[in-house]
Amino acid sequence: MRFLTRSLLAVFLGAMALGLLAFAGGMVRDTLQARAEREAMPRMARERVFTARMVTLEPGAVSPVLSAFGEVVSRRTLELRAPSGGRILELADGFEEGAVVEAGQVLVRLDPADATAALALVRADLSQAEDELREAQRSAELAGLDRAEAESQVGLRQRAFERQQTLLERGVGSSAGVEEAELAFAGARAALISRRQAEASAEARVAQAETALERQRINLSEAERRVAETEITASFGGVLSGTMAVAGSNVASNALLASVIDPDRLEVSFRLSTAQYLRLLDEGGALLPAEAQVAMELGGLEITSPAQVSRVAPSVGEGQSGRLVYASIEAPRGFRPGDFVTVRITEPVLPGVAMVPASAVDALGGVLLLGADDRLEDGQVEVVRRQGDDVLVRVGDLAGREIVAARTPLLGAGIRVRPQRDSAAAGQAPAVPDLVSLDPERRAALIARVEANTRMPEPVRVRILAQLEQESVPAQLIERLEQGGGARQGG
Repeated sequence: MRFLTRSLLAVFLGAMALGLLAFAGGMVRDTLQARAEREAMPRMARERVFTARMVTLEPGAVSPVLSAFGEVVSRRTLELRAPSGGRILELADGFEEGAVVEAGQVLVRLDPADATAALALVRADLSQAEDELREAQRSAELAGLDRAEAESQVGLRQRAFERQQTLLERGVGSSAGVEEAELAFAGARAALISRRQAEASAEARVAQAETALERQRINLSEAERRVAETEITASFGGVLSGTMAVAGSNVASNALLASVIDPDRLEVSFRLSTAQYLRLLDEGGALLPAEAQVAMELGGLEITSPAQVSRVAPSVGEGQSGRLVYASIEAPRGFRPGDFVTVRITEPVLPGVAMVPASAVDALGGVLLLGADDRLEDGQVEVVRRQGDDVLVRVGDLAGREIVAARTPLLGAGIRVRPQRDSAAAGQAPAVPDLVSLDPERRAALIARVEANTRMPEPVRVRILAQLEQESVPAQLIERLEQGGGARQGG
């Protein structure tokens, strides 16, 4: 019985194995047959569609903005130098780096002992020269009187000689009397010549005394100037910089003690390429007084000031290229000499140009146009100016057409695309921050809040006050100040 059961079980398992093998063989056969049928069927290629952002070519009048980096410099600087060597006797209160000084304020006082002694000696020499002149003038007067008396004697001797000649002619006189009278007349004339020589010497002495007196007066003026120069003053108001003077130290002649910088007269120097510089010239070759903007960013806060291009350096400079241009800063509050700033110059208006992203135009001015059935076409524009991430182009008869904002190797003529049009597409002008015009009361309240905040770093305070002094103030800054957030670093 057990043998029969095991035999039936073996037959069942063998039949099941044969069935599974038959089923697997059928599946393999069906698979091979289906694959052969698919390979025999013709394949249908499916077109690939790419998504591309579009920008419209809209020509108009655009004022290009030329950006450059520059350094703030002072237009008026005074060097305080020692006019003569000596000891520093006294320094003004607050004679230190960054101190504010007023026009005419005495900043450094040198020891005046030597200059005062020299002045006293010159005054004594002047008094002696005046005495010498008076004595020479008196001598000249006496010499004049002596010469007049000698002339009178000559007249008397001449008349006596003529009288003796008349008596001799009448037979009353003698030849000896005539000779004696003639000799007396000759002696009187010789005496007159001597008196005239003495008078000329006296007059020369007066002239020499006058010259000596004038020389002493010049020496007196020079000595008084040296005494006055012992007090070194500021010819204009400003801020002290580079202070090196120490009370009690000896300084040499022409030694630099400090510098005074006028913080209200600043300008920015920046270098342009020759091509950029030529765009700022008029038809006569003169530099245009183009409007500009000077900006400096500090901790997320940007302070700006209007500026105007004023002049260009006369020479290129050794090892340099391009042109060094200067622009005067009209609202210099918050700026200091040495600041690294950005200068944005508004160039003359270019009519009939469109601003598009630089990535939309290739090196030869080619663009991809959106054609019928959303397929791309090749187009050509004239690149007029490259401005940062944008370019200004002349579109010709392509005005109003849409082009691809960013070319990629996958896009080309004949490719079908899915146009994407939104306000964030490249080529759109960057959003301008909202500006608010403040009334005097609100401006004064914000300034008072900033000045009263003791936790705010001083550089940030200066920058924020400079922004509040502008005609229009960013709305974001006003909101942060009114909400009490102005004390954070970066303002």
